[in-house]
Amino acid sequence: MNHPALSNTIRPQARGGDSSIGGLLLESGKITPENAERVLRMQKELGIRFGEAAQRLGLITEADIQQVLARQFDYPYLQQGQGKYSARLLAAYQPFSPQVEVLRAIRSQLMLRWFALGRKSLVIMGVDSGDGASLFAANLAVVFSQLGEHTLLVDANLRTPSQHQIFDLKNKQGLSDVLAGRADLDAIAKIDEFVDLHILEAGTLPPNPQELLSRTAFTDLNARLESHFDVVLYDAASLSAGSDALAIAARAGGVLLVTRRNETLVADLNAASEQLSQIGADVVGSVMVEF
Repeated sequence: MNHPALSNTIRPQARGGDSSIGGLLLESGKITPENAERVLRMQKELGIRFGEAAQRLGLITEADIQQVLARQFDYPYLQQGQGKYSARLLAAYQPFSPQVEVLRAIRSQLMLRWFALGRKSLVIMGVDSGDGASLFAANLAVVFSQLGEHTLLVDANLRTPSQHQIFDLKNKQGLSDVLAGRADLDAIAKIDEFVDLHILEAGTLPPNPQELLSRTAFTDLNARLESHFDVVLYDAASLSAGSDALAIAARAGGVLLVTRRNETLVADLNAASEQLSQIGADVVGSVMVEF
């Protein structure tokens, strides 16, 4: 899953605002009020749609039209050059690409096989370091938010966190600080560019991540998060990095394993599944990424 960097963004239409194509194009700065008058004259003369008239006048592109249409239907995404997120956040920049279609198919399977059963937490975990689990978790969180689910992505990798880099956050207080009693849920950041996406960064890197994640404080925190959100995704360190992920999985209850094409060994995948089953965690499925 790959692509570039970002600053203006289309946000969901405020309730009571003008949700017409023309209104959205004006609000987003794609056309000026003066140009809007030109568009309206052509629209009236030719009997065509506003967006088509604006395109004929060379004021906007087809990509602009697609973006405001997405906004009309509460499915915002970003164009290249917008925002400050990782270019590899394909669900944000290329929502109609084949890779993101696969993500949506995975989302559907997870909704049916896990979240529809009343479960709210799921751990995204690589079998080996470098399997791309963090980037996959970030993209999956975006597509869940695009579905309208109240979504939280928790960077529970307290060794080598990366969600603050993917989403251009400051990585100040986060999960470790909440578990240590030095912060509360106000450490959760809302990502305004998407329908309903929130991020809890890893926070201060602790010297004892496994012990911190094994405390009852994590169990209590997970229950609080589940009471606030529809979907809670934990980006955990890979099993090869230590037992941190097992502590998280035991509390969340379910795991989606991420493997890498031509890299992850079947024996390692089977061993990971066995370890998870021994602690009572359900392996909801596995996905293979390629990069």
